[in-house]
Amino acid sequence: MTHIEFSDFSAGYKAKISMFGTMECHIMLEPSDKEAGAAGCITSLDTGLKAILADGRIKGFRQVFRRWFLSDAAAQTCLLPQCEVPTSVIQQPPLDGSKAVLWVWLMKDVSDRYEYLFRGSMLSDRDGSYGQMQEILTDYSRELEHKRLNITDDCARTWIYVRDVDVNYAGIVKARRELFDDWGMTSDTHYLASTGINGLTENHRNLVSMDAYAVRGLGQENVRYLHALDNLSPTHVYGVTFERGTALHFEDRTQILISGTASIDNKGEIVYPGDVDRQTERTFENIGALLKEGGASFDDIAQMIVYLRDTADYKKVSRIISERFPDTPCVITWAPVCRPGWLVEVECIAYV
Repeated sequence: MTHIEFSDFSAGYKAKISMFGTMECHIMLEPSDKEAGAAGCITSLDTGLKAILADGRIKGFRQVFRRWFLSDAAAQTCLLPQCEVPTSVIQQPPLDGSKAVLWVWLMKDVSDRYEYLFRGSMLSDRDGSYGQMQEILTDYSRELEHKRLNITDDCARTWIYVRDVDVNYAGIVKARRELFDDWGMTSDTHYLASTGINGLTENHRNLVSMDAYAVRGLGQENVRYLHALDNLSPTHVYGVTFERGTALHFEDRTQILISGTASIDNKGEIVYPGDVDRQTERTFENIGALLKEGGASFDDIAQMIVYLRDTADYKKVSRIISERFPDTPCVITWAPVCRPGWLVEVECIAYV
C-alpha cells in the first residue's frame, strides 16, 4: 500500500491518500482551517480534489464513488458541487471540528470483465423506518433487475443510515430480514457486508438512507464471506442480517470489505461496557481476525471510517487511531451505533 499526504494550506485543504498498486485509490480530504464557514470549507475540498486528480501520481484513476460527511445536512447539502459520480451525502459530523470531510474511491479499468455499480443516498417518502427500508431495498432490487443483476448474487455491500437509530433501527432490521428471506438470503446461505448506523439527510422526513455497491461479472464463486467465529458471533444470533466481512476475489487483487465492527464477543455480547479505550482495542482485535481470515493484515487497510456514540470520547479514540494508523485515510464521526452499549464502531476496506 502506498500512502501519500497532499495539502495546500493556502487553498484550505489537506488529504491522505492510499493507493493499492495501479488498481484502486482512496482519498480522504478535510479542511485545513477548522474555523472556515461551510461554503468555504466545501469549496476548498472540491478545489483540493481537482488538484489531486491532476497530480501525476493519481492520473489514470477514475472516480467511482464519493461520500460527503457533513456537520449539518439541512444547511449544507445545497452547497455541494454538482457531480456525475455516484455520491452519498450524510450528516455525520466529523469530530475534528470540520464542517465537511470528503471521501473519494477511485479505480483503474484494469479489466473489461467487471462493472462496478455504486449508488448513494437512496431514499423513501413512506411512513416509518420499516416502510422506508422496505421501499428502498425493493426499488434497489428492481433497479438491479433492469441491469440483469440481483441483490442476492451481485450486491457486495450496503451502508444504511438511520435517523435516531435508538428509535428507528428495529424497523430497518425487520424490513431487511423479511426481504432477505424472500430473496433467499438466510443464515444458511449468506447476507451482505453492511454498516447500519445513525445518520441524517437534509430532509427530516427521511428516516432511512442507503448506499450500495454491486459488481457485475464477479460471480458468487469468487466471493468469500468472513466470520472470525473465535472472536465474533454470527449476526443472526442477535437478530440482524449482515455479513461481518466480504472478500471479493478479482484476478488481480482481493478487495476486502469489513462491515461496521464493534466490541463484541463470539456470543454476541458487548465486551468492556462503558470503557471506550478497551472497546476500541477489542474492535480492532475483531477487525484483525476478519482481515486475517481474508488473507490480509492491518498493513493492507486502505480506508477507514470510525463512528463514535459520545463526542467526549473523540480525543481518546483519535489518539489510538493516529498511533496505530498514522498514514491511513480515515474520518472519525459522531454517529451513535445501533446498540447503546457500543461506544465505537469501525469499518474499513483492505486489499491484497
